[in-house]
Amino acid sequence: MIEHPCIKDGWFREVSDKYFPGQAFTLRVEKVLYHEKTEFQDVLVFKSTDYGNVLVLDGIIQVSERDEFAYQEMISHIPLYAHKSPKKILVIGGGDGGVLREVVKHSCVTDATLVEIDPTVIELSKKYLPNMACSFNNPKVNVKLCDGFKFLRDVAASGAKYDVIITDSSDPEGPAEAFFQKEYFELLYKALNDDGIVIAQASENVWLNLNYLKTLLETARSVFPVSEYCYTMLPTYTSGQLGLIACCKNPNTNIVQPSRVPTESEQANMRYYNNKIHSAAFVLPTWARKSLNP
Repeated sequence: MIEHPCIKDGWFREVSDKYFPGQAFTLRVEKVLYHEKTEFQDVLVFKSTDYGNVLVLDGIIQVSERDEFAYQEMISHIPLYAHKSPKKILVIGGGDGGVLREVVKHSCVTDATLVEIDPTVIELSKKYLPNMACSFNNPKVNVKLCDGFKFLRDVAASGAKYDVIITDSSDPEGPAEAFFQKEYFELLYKALNDDGIVIAQASENVWLNLNYLKTLLETARSVFPVSEYCYTMLPTYTSGQLGLIACCKNPNTNIVQPSRVPTESEQANMRYYNNKIHSAAFVLPTWARKSLNP
């Protein structure tokens, strides 16, 4: 078996005093499939005994085959169904292809650009996560291998605009650290059409680091007239929940209520998202709501 510092006695251990102090998450490993330190990050792929293949970046689980759809569908369909007619979509990060898979399900989408800094993630996902990386050859898809922050700066200079931007980054460390700063939100704002919507994974949830989420929301709200916190649930993210920050350029956009609902054929291709869970994802327990929405 290939050795990795996060694997001991047949178990992968996700431990981070920075992001989830005092607790950890483990998965039983059947076989290590790949490990390399690329120019940008430590990349690990292993086959687990119960969750299928698992992609790990810098020691943090990104996706597992068993539950990835809960994240991919919510981060994609919340902004896409909240928008009346999304045509041009930008995905920053998401080299595993999961978000792309969901985006191209929308017949109204005509262009989906994916910006990924590490080509290794794309190639490994095609090999080990084929059900996620199934849309790279879709004619709507255009892949840019570059830094997402730089790409947005170039977009600002060119004046290009998008209807929906999905930031599917890893946690705020290494190459993804810049995706959680005020300048990044400002670049997102400039890159949106007047009715544009952006959504970003928030790295944390209300159980792990409420103060961090409050600060992140304050940063987003200093740029966008509408910024709301919502979440999705899946067991391979520590504490079983992951937060999302959804922002709207138009102050009249109601991100909590979908402006479109899935057709019968669209809903048949979804395992987690529906129009009711769209709204329910924004409902917070009292103590968290009081802190995040004072």
